[in-house]
Amino acid sequence: MTTKTAELRLPIEGMSCASCVSRVEKALGAVEGVRSASVNLATNSAELEVAQSAATAELVAAVEKAGYQCPLEQVELVIEGMSCASCTGRVEKVLSRLPGVLSANVNLAAGRAYVELLVGSQDVSALSAAVAKAGFSAEAADDAPKADENDGREREQQSLKRSLLVAAVLTLPVFVLEMGAHFVPGMHHWVEATLGQTLNWQLQFVLATLVLFGPGFLFLKKGLPALLKGAPEMNSLVALGGLAAWGYSTVATFAGHWLPAGSRQVYFEAAAVIVTLILLGRFLEARAKGRTGEAIKKLLSLQAPTARVERDGHSEDVPLERVRVKDRVRVRPGERIPVDGTVIEGSSWVDESMLTGEPEPVEKGKGSEVTGGTVNSKGSLLVEVTRVGKQTRLSQIIRMVEQAQGAKLPIQALVDKVTGVFVPVVMGLAAFTFVLWWWLGPAPALSFALVNGVAVLIIACPCAMGLATPTSIMVGTGRAAELGVLFRKGEALQALHGVKVIAFDKTGTLTEGKPQLTDLHVNEGFDEDAVLAHIAAVERRSEHPIAEALVAAARERNLSLPEVSDFDTVTGMGVRAKVDGVRVDVGADRYLKSLNMDLSVFAGAAQRLASEGKTPLYAAIDGKPAAILAVADKVKQGTPAAIAALHDLGLKVAMITGDNQGTARAIADELGIDAVEAEVMPDGKVEALKHLRQQHGAVAFVGDGINDAPALAAADVGLAIGTGTDIAIEAAQVVLMRGDLRAVPQALAISRATLRNIRQNLFWAFAYNVCLIPVAAGVLYPALGLLLSPMLAAAAMALSSVFVVTNALRLKRLSPAG
Repeated sequence: MTTKTAELRLPIEGMSCASCVSRVEKALGAVEGVRSASVNLATNSAELEVAQSAATAELVAAVEKAGYQCPLEQVELVIEGMSCASCTGRVEKVLSRLPGVLSANVNLAAGRAYVELLVGSQDVSALSAAVAKAGFSAEAADDAPKADENDGREREQQSLKRSLLVAAVLTLPVFVLEMGAHFVPGMHHWVEATLGQTLNWQLQFVLATLVLFGPGFLFLKKGLPALLKGAPEMNSLVALGGLAAWGYSTVATFAGHWLPAGSRQVYFEAAAVIVTLILLGRFLEARAKGRTGEAIKKLLSLQAPTARVERDGHSEDVPLERVRVKDRVRVRPGERIPVDGTVIEGSSWVDESMLTGEPEPVEKGKGSEVTGGTVNSKGSLLVEVTRVGKQTRLSQIIRMVEQAQGAKLPIQALVDKVTGVFVPVVMGLAAFTFVLWWWLGPAPALSFALVNGVAVLIIACPCAMGLATPTSIMVGTGRAAELGVLFRKGEALQALHGVKVIAFDKTGTLTEGKPQLTDLHVNEGFDEDAVLAHIAAVERRSEHPIAEALVAAARERNLSLPEVSDFDTVTGMGVRAKVDGVRVDVGADRYLKSLNMDLSVFAGAAQRLASEGKTPLYAAIDGKPAAILAVADKVKQGTPAAIAALHDLGLKVAMITGDNQGTARAIADELGIDAVEAEVMPDGKVEALKHLRQQHGAVAFVGDGINDAPALAAADVGLAIGTGTDIAIEAAQVVLMRGDLRAVPQALAISRATLRNIRQNLFWAFAYNVCLIPVAAGVLYPALGLLLSPMLAAAAMALSSVFVVTNALRLKRLSPAG
């Protein structure tokens, strides 16, 4: 038997010579399933012949292990027509099988597929075609404007509402004719006397047929083709159940002599009610699912449609898509700022609560940065545009929220495995139930077999399983965004739930990051002002916050700063330079000690300063210890409350700082911090995190600076302060849009609440099926004489999905303390 093969072009970056080519070819050739590999240095690519079963991810991993890179891209598709977990599994499977695709993640609640693939390996049309073969429609998310998507959801709800109303109107007479006698005494005799059995059944046949092949055709046109393709899903179960009840009843009505004696009964009401109740469930589910995306809708509503651009002395309202960088935009009082920019004229107070969750307006003046979507409260502002389109902060926030909402958590892996085989297993159980009742059941055995087999088919639709996780993620991350907490990666929701210790960078995170000179003691023989002038002259060349504090102190004393030459930074230690030809060294005690200087003259002052939580620094002039000075950084207002809230959540709190042990311990004692990693060099934060992980378990790191990026990436979860650097934000998994650290316990609380909600949903989704499938199969009949009607099965199935979505929506009311 020959294995099917496919050709694949693998783009490769980083090759520079023939030995690179040889190394890559060797690495690719060693991957299982690769028939041949030819690497071309000129085109920076490899042409491969691979078995269709070969995983693209393994090829990429082999290239990366050899020391090179395969450029990847992300494609987002809007999928229409999915209704259950089996649908998502089918779409994921067809997309994952395409050459060049590394992974495909489909979100049922969002109706989206997120595909990671090699650059240029597949275009959107090929991905859409693969989805179409699976029985669904797809288009690139960029080609489907958000407003159109919302309109599409609204149209879906209206369509379901119309179908439900038609089905209900047609079903009600069928239900009354067949089941009315159970509620109204004597009604059965009245129907027999006025209509007769034959006309009654024929009337039910007409109405049930209109229901099944009218509003119910939705299930037939999707479910039957899927069944024929060997990939049955929820619609297949409904179609089979409805057609079985309708078909049996049709035979009983028009060819009853074909059936065994005593089995001539009709179940038209079951077929009609099944369709109506499941349409009701679909409608309620669609309406509830629409509310799960309200966070995105709110963010989208913040975008102003136009901007008042000033050109050549004239103001003109311009559509937002035509605004360009460097344009000048006038924002009047009460208006929403349309774009990101810098204030070049005017002053005002701006409401930034949509970004930070903080209700207090922020003062803006010349040189201040403003963000599109925020509201100008009072004054008039002239803003020079710095970012437009997808580069604006609001667009990036929307993108982050969308990506987080589309994430598939590790907890979903079990669900995927179960739902992958669930529908075929259910169909097998339904067939087994039918055969068993027909063989061993009481008379009329065929009727019992039909009713119980249909009940099993209907009760077990896996809608609730497919919705359990994504709806909770969508609502949880949306609520987090409203509070100013952005999960850049949805996986952080689950990872954050498992952390045991929260480690904070000190400067700029626990503190304001704006230190001030508080103490200066000079050695004998040195003048205080002259020493400060020399220190400030050197520090003026540095960008460290402490350097700014020292320069500011010299300016406050109106000191003139001498010329500097040969400036150099000793990373994590201090700075040095020549001032008027004299060498000046400024830094921590470890720096001056490395220069073999005796600092014992300052021992008493150093001990006192450290006990006060101040950072002592030393200065040496011309090789002699000249001064000890202290710089203090004010603790942020929300820091003590944030630490207390983290302790209430049962977490350990740690601090990582470059301060000496005495100073660090004093600050930790003041704030109630449990663990301290002191005297840590900027490149030692990753090692400090490893030490904390060994002591306490999974660790989250909170930072804001460029030198925090490695630690943010190395932590189990990295949380970046949104007011920090772009590099830090890119390295983090969670972004806190405000500088207030009370957002950290809020992020933890949201993570825990969302995971708890997911577990509740999964428990009820699985428990519902585990408990009710045996009941539908008739397991209670021998002991209690109880059977589950297909109508009740349809109602229970519909309500299970509605329950899961409604339970997820409770997260919208979450108000975590912080």
